[in-house]
Amino acid sequence: MTTRVALVGGTGKLGSIIAEVIAATDGFETVTILGSSSDLAEIDAADLVVDASIPAVSIDVVRGAIERGKNVLVGTSGWSSERIALVRPLVDAAGTGAVFIPNFSLGSVIGSALAAASAPFFPSIEIVETHRETKVDSPSGTAVRTAELIAAARSEAGPVEAPHVDQRARGQQIASVPVHSLRRPGVVARQETILSGPGESLSIVHDTIDPASAYAPGIRVALDAARDASGVIVGLDSMIDIGIRMPKPAPVVPVVEGDVAGQAAAATAR
Repeated sequence: MTTRVALVGGTGKLGSIIAEVIAATDGFETVTILGSSSDLAEIDAADLVVDASIPAVSIDVVRGAIERGKNVLVGTSGWSSERIALVRPLVDAAGTGAVFIPNFSLGSVIGSALAAASAPFFPSIEIVETHRETKVDSPSGTAVRTAELIAAARSEAGPVEAPHVDQRARGQQIASVPVHSLRRPGVVARQETILSGPGESLSIVHDTIDPASAYAPGIRVALDAARDASGVIVGLDSMIDIGIRMPKPAPVVPVVEGDVAGQAAAATAR
């Protein structure tokens, strides 16, 4: 049986890659491609909604899918734990599934997992993430996810040591982790997590060189998971065994939409 997909944001950088993967994957068919200003009624003909829009629009896309009893796969940046908490009760009440993927790259997922596994052993941890100059939101969804995993892994050790956080140049604190965002030409995506302790430091670096090649395997995994999902699922690490024990972030209290930690109100997809 073919799963009919409504792809929101299908003409953007990530959306175009997802569209190509769907076209090349048996069992899935794109029946409609929506822009950020399209009427959400266009998703009615689909079995699954895939969202690669912008953070300011994504919340409405997700809610629209849930209200129509449709599962949704979200690749849009900007979904922190606080924002996901806004829709979790809606997903549970509707009996649908919502899959949130901060990054479709397997290497990125492993890098975040390694950072979380190392986090209890280092008192000082900071993240530096770099994307092309056209990405206007910051920090990236991947950096936010990494910081949340680090905080969960340090539930017993406590928050990381981050002196002088009152100074703007010290980065934005996400779950106690300072995150620094660079936006410049000549790069696709790069994240470095720097863990420091007495007399030593450990750097975990991931570079995205070719997004289409890097994201395609993860997109296929996420499509399969989203088609049959029940409830909220976050991250590729929830769907595949990467051989690293992943911490579970503590439940969070939903925040008012538009005041989501770590993200600009209006931004582009990853």
